Amino acid sequence: MAQVRNWQLGRDMDYPYVADRPAKQFTMIMDTNKCIACQSCTIACKSTWTWGKGQEFMLWNNIETKPFGFYPTAWDVNLLELLGEQEWEGDVYSGQTVFEAAPAGERVLGWTPAEEDWSHPNIGEDEPTGNADDTTYMPENPHSLMWMYYLQRICNHCTYPACVAACPREAIYKRPEDGLVLVDQTRCRGYQECLTACPYKKTMFNLETRVSEKCIGCYPKLEQGLQTQCTTACIGRLRLTSYLSAPDEVDPRKPADYLVHVRRLALPLYPQLGLEPNVYYIPPVHVPTKYLTQMFGPGVERAVETYRNAKDDPELLGLLMLFGATERIWHTWEVADGVARAFDEAGEEVVAVPLREPTFTRPFEFATDVAGEPATGYRHNT
Repeated sequence: MAQVRNWQLGRDMDYPYVADRPAKQFTMIMDTNKCIACQSCTIACKSTWTWGKGQEFMLWNNIETKPFGFYPTAWDVNLLELLGEQEWEGDVYSGQTVFEAAPAGERVLGWTPAEEDWSHPNIGEDEPTGNADDTTYMPENPHSLMWMYYLQRICNHCTYPACVAACPREAIYKRPEDGLVLVDQTRCRGYQECLTACPYKKTMFNLETRVSEKCIGCYPKLEQGLQTQCTTACIGRLRLTSYLSAPDEVDPRKPADYLVHVRRLALPLYPQLGLEPNVYYIPPVHVPTKYLTQMFGPGVERAVETYRNAKDDPELLGLLMLFGATERIWHTWEVADGVARAFDEAGEEVVAVPLREPTFTRPFEFATDVAGEPATGYRHNT
């Protein structure tokens, strides 16, 4: 085992290999507060990448309702039970990761879903539970005492991938130019060690081709400077495809760096597992803090407070409003004179979005004619 620095844990940890960080790291940021589970992202991904034989139940992108939704069934519950107690001391994780808790002879603590576990992607959909916190935007009625939220999931393209660590054929690798985790299917022999090892269960097995498959981060689009299919198809404009700098090379002008490292608004999914995932979530504001802390780590309360105050923070508000405003990947942004502007690597403006849309009020009465005779019309909506 090598010792690597995992900034999400606030400490060094054991990992089977010496893993160098890529030149730049593909990342995606999801604003969970905007999602309505319309599944536009899921359909866009599936119709592009997983429409063939053996992929009938394969969803590289999925939306699941928490706390009762899972794809595959019970993916996170099973792993958390295996891992046991997970403790944080401030921002430092003092428990074991899936690498440190691996049984003798194994590189990663994991489990293998049964085939039928992949057959119910909408299990638990729209099922609420429990009591919400005292502070809520909903009125005091029976429905305000329950909560649920939608979790958007793709491969996390982790800095320390469990699938890479577990593959005996070295068929899975991390691209040095952008940090995408990909499968070399010519090397894969279908051992499914990657499927067992991945705690997020985002490596999948094709029963027809007998090789592993997974989200590829839409790299043909990335190489053209375009955001992923799931990002551009999202009608809620809740996703941002970007690149994240290393923790010691943070540039606050870059959107992902600003949200993850500077404002610490976007948080990783189950950081205690130790993979340093590179998909980040702005947590929902209405879900109990204890639940969110287990899922996103100890920064939840700060992130929720920051998001609630975004309406009074023009810089942050402008950045959030640029989500989904263009198909192109943009690298820096600024807010000035009530307008948020995004720029490409060359500094050329890509898109501009006003922080406040202009208001136009039409008169209630207007002149018209009926059967050629002058008449007065009345608007139902001014």
